[in-house]
Amino acid sequence: MHITSEQRLDDGVVEREFTLGEIPGTLWTPGSAPAPLILMAHNNGLPKSDPRLVARARHHAACGYAVATVDAAGCGDRPRSAAAEQARADLRRAIRAGEPVDEIFESFVGPMVEAAVPDWRTTLDALLALPGIGGPVGYSGWAALGIRLAAVDPRIAAAGLFAGGHVPRAQREEARRLALPLLFLLQWDDEGNPRQRALDLFDAFGSKEKTLHANPGGHVGTPWFEVEEGVRFYDRHLRPADTR
Repeated sequence: MHITSEQRLDDGVVEREFTLGEIPGTLWTPGSAPAPLILMAHNNGLPKSDPRLVARARHHAACGYAVATVDAAGCGDRPRSAAAEQARADLRRAIRAGEPVDEIFESFVGPMVEAAVPDWRTTLDALLALPGIGGPVGYSGWAALGIRLAAVDPRIAAAGLFAGGHVPRAQREEARRLALPLLFLLQWDDEGNPRQRALDLFDAFGSKEKTLHANPGGHVGTPWFEVEEGVRFYDRHLRPADTR
């Protein structure tokens, strides 16, 4: 891991940009150590510098967590294939036209999830080797990626997932086998994620502890208090009772 920049922010959080081979990432750490780690992923293709993700990451770091995000394969500024870009354009067109999008979505998002998981696992290996960062590990963000990552990496101990209406078939099946604590956030009027599918996905999870928070509004309208609820969720599952 190569640190390319480092700065201490006004809230005491240290922000580091890094590269890990071809993987660019950002790590936020609190002033206290050791800190449990949260992997924070943006939705299929947005850059790691997305302002909403950065705000959530900084808040969690200020609450005592190490938080990391990366531009995995096909995301952010990483190269994208011509086929993926065509599928992305076809998906936008179909959504605007009210046409079926299942097969387009499968051809676009399914391969992106499969390509992204190895980059996230490589990043997790490197982060847990750093001083001051330890397990257990939480995940926050893109539902499809979070399901796949939790299915293949037992180090993920708790997950906060966003949206979830459009999740590839493979990840819907994997959700049934997951038993980790789950916080599932749903925007009731999300134009890009069918509500009933999101509810069906939540129902499919095998977790004994799973919580659904639904709020009115569109895709980017998640209330800030849900970020604070997320911190409390991770406090319960990533911090021993005697360290809270």
